Amino acid sequence: MSDPQTPGESPVTSTRLSRRALLGATGVGVVAAAAGGAAIGRATAAESPPPQDVIGFRGTRQAGIITAAQDRLHFCAFDVITDDRAALVALLKRWTTAAERMTRGEQTTPDGAVGLGDYTPPADTGEALGLSASKLTLTIGFGPGLFGPTPAFPDARDRFGLGARRPAALTQLPAFPAERLDPDRSYGDICVQACADDPQVAVHAIRNLARMGFGVVSVRWSQLGFGRTSSTTTSQTTPRNMFGFKDGTNNVRAENTDLLERWVWVKPEDNPASAQWLTGGTYLVARRIRMDIEPWDRGNLLEQEQIIGRTKGEGAPLGQDKEFDAPDFNITSKGSPLIPMTAHVRLAHPDQNNGVRLLRRGYNFTDGSDGFGHLDAGLFFLAFCRDIGKQFVPMQTKLATRDALTEYLIPNGAAAFAIPPGLRDGEWWGQHLFEG
Repeated sequence: MSDPQTPGESPVTSTRLSRRALLGATGVGVVAAAAGGAAIGRATAAESPPPQDVIGFRGTRQAGIITAAQDRLHFCAFDVITDDRAALVALLKRWTTAAERMTRGEQTTPDGAVGLGDYTPPADTGEALGLSASKLTLTIGFGPGLFGPTPAFPDARDRFGLGARRPAALTQLPAFPAERLDPDRSYGDICVQACADDPQVAVHAIRNLARMGFGVVSVRWSQLGFGRTSSTTTSQTTPRNMFGFKDGTNNVRAENTDLLERWVWVKPEDNPASAQWLTGGTYLVARRIRMDIEPWDRGNLLEQEQIIGRTKGEGAPLGQDKEFDAPDFNITSKGSPLIPMTAHVRLAHPDQNNGVRLLRRGYNFTDGSDGFGHLDAGLFFLAFCRDIGKQFVPMQTKLATRDALTEYLIPNGAAAFAIPPGLRDGEWWGQHLFEG
């Protein structure tokens, strides 16, 4: 099955071309857009069609949400370090131009890596030269701190006059039991999620946006990810997490349009008139969850399966045969539930949470080892939802206090962001937030 044909979410089909061929056909109109923020997203008539592995940048929704999950991730949270609203707006315009170009497999500016002169710093860092677009998607979001004081930063100021435009459900995540949050791995005023099938393409995108933001934003934290831990379309098989179990079997997928409308996309009635800029968008929860790999690996298979509530090989709920069989939480064995009361599957299942669903889009990570020789590895949890406080928080509160899996998890980073809807022709990232 092909990817869902949602504007801004699906590949554009045409002949595969090299970056050099594309750049050679690019006119000066894009340079003007990058410099002044005008004519954003307008290609010159001489430009060649994009290659086959391009995901459309513009559309009803931002790409990178229900897009078929790519294999690699570079996620970055930025702090805004200026009080100059005009400077931030100008950066968002420049970012939009560069982001759209990079998702087409082009450099941030035409021939920016090697063609601007021997004595001029390159406008593009160049490590993606010769690589395809690799289905790169770039998704932007805005954190609570951009709108003024938050519980984590009570002394913050409303530097940009956005306080009245804060969406109703955008707030810092509460503290959950067993967390060991590191402030240097948490929070952020702006996030950019780069996903691609080539890790160098994703890293190049974040590197260049960070470079362009010098003096306006600074990197607060970032995370590389590999091997998606959820499927976002029915054409994708269920991946496995670092504990070796299939992850995201019951995830919301792009084809589940009714579930997306109910649980993912923000509706007009969700916000006051001043925050309607988020209508059609969503919220993102990001959590870095280190897995205690070594103790887990010493557990026997039966213990692991009872903690998860699924078989390790097939991924079937305990008591069933196939991965997608519905779990039966009433089956007992010798008087005890076959799926234990503390099993992750039981506690996270929609039937046990008033039907609540999330669209998960997380990735595995391995960031070397700590000073004790233990792997610093785990799950970079990403989930999109319509209301963080009504969907994610109650579910996570239950998991943090009752889930047997919690013994093997060390959450050490967390953030929440409002993710605007997609862009129409000529629009730039954050335009409706800043211009009303």
